[in-house]
Amino acid sequence: MDDLMKIDLYELLNISINADEKEIKKAYRKKALTCHPDKHPDNPKAAQHFQELSKALEILTDSSARAAYDKLLKARKAAQVRHRELDSKRKKLKEDLEAREKSSQGFRDIDAAQKLQKEIERLRKEGSRQLEKEQEILRQQIEKEKHGLNKSESDSAPRLKVKWKSYKNDEHNDGYDESSLLNIFRKYGYVTCFISKKKKGSAVVEFSTPEAAQMAYESEKGNPENPLSLSWISGQPQEMTRNFHSINPAAAKGP
Repeated sequence: MDDLMKIDLYELLNISINADEKEIKKAYRKKALTCHPDKHPDNPKAAQHFQELSKALEILTDSSARAAYDKLLKARKAAQVRHRELDSKRKKLKEDLEAREKSSQGFRDIDAAQKLQKEIERLRKEGSRQLEKEQEILRQQIEKEKHGLNKSESDSAPRLKVKWKSYKNDEHNDGYDESSLLNIFRKYGYVTCFISKKKKGSAVVEFSTPEAAQMAYESEKGNPENPLSLSWISGQPQEMTRNFHSINPAAAKGP
């Protein structure tokens, strides 16, 4: 807690004090990926930095904790500004100023710090859903990197569009959700799944290799009572593309 008090969490994430939640998460992912313990298992400094970033995300994405932190940060920065404004003639008054601050502003700092401490304790007990979600995203990103899905390849990563019959009023999405789709496609290797929120009965599944995606494309039907329909989005193997065009010459020419 004492170390946290000395850190500017906004500077730590390299964001503005007015950053919204989306900007905070984006900055966290970018920095946390560089020091994730899974990437640096033997580097205690990386682990410490990762913990600091995670604590910053936890505090700044919780409205109550962020308000308490902002109040403390504002008080600290105000004191720093006052000290910087002391010119050479007034430096001899610095000790008197600091003594007065201990009896006035100092008490407010202590109060702000205590409030922040309570918010941090609350987050520790309740757990931070935002932090859990972001760390799961990081875990998936690191898994992608381990399987060779780096940024330069992301645009051509093997992806399939998955569709099934679904009705607007069906809260259970007609038997398919992210968990069930992952269970279905994990037999083909490491996959990630994104269910469309705008269009019911639709999802995108990304595979670690084109061969795995092709195998799923050729053989996966899903639940027989509500079969899946699969189509390519990106990363289709060249051989398969040539075979498709040889069977469908019109497709090769385009519209």
